[in-house]
Amino acid sequence: MKRYGIFYGTSTGTTGEVARKIAKALGVADADIHDVATTSPVEMGKYDVLILGSSTWGSGELQDDWYSFVDGAQSLDLSGKTIAIFGVGDETMSDTFCNAVGILYDKLKGTGARFVGEYPATVYHYDHSDATDGATMRGLVLDQVNHADLSDPRINAWADQVRREAEA
Repeated sequence: MKRYGIFYGTSTGTTGEVARKIAKALGVADADIHDVATTSPVEMGKYDVLILGSSTWGSGELQDDWYSFVDGAQSLDLSGKTIAIFGVGDETMSDTFCNAVGILYDKLKGTGARFVGEYPATVYHYDHSDATDGATMRGLVLDQVNHADLSDPRINAWADQVRREAEA
């Protein structure tokens, strides 16, 4: 079985809460959940599967703690590793909904890692998002403000999908 590590950035605590729910769904121990504000990117080397999460802030930007972390992660060779991304946003910010997922994808696609965990874009209501290629989101996106009731079932389904795809 592959070793999973979860890395997240949070300003209000919501993304951290979602990270812990994803960890529970995947059976990931607390010691393998990392806040990027206090973690070095080299910690990613310990894991086969990297679950990365960020909220979207401002005009569609990454959560602040991600910037230095992702700069360091971009210099790593993540060949042979699998990455799945999740994001937390607000659909009323319809021009930038969960852009952070797309930003993380774009910044890390050159590291040699394989990406899994795309999620249907049709279940969301937004005008634009950097998280999508059109038909699918590049990861799980959640709206804890307007649709928190949908999050747990989506997390569980996505965790099952990520596990299947990562273990394949």
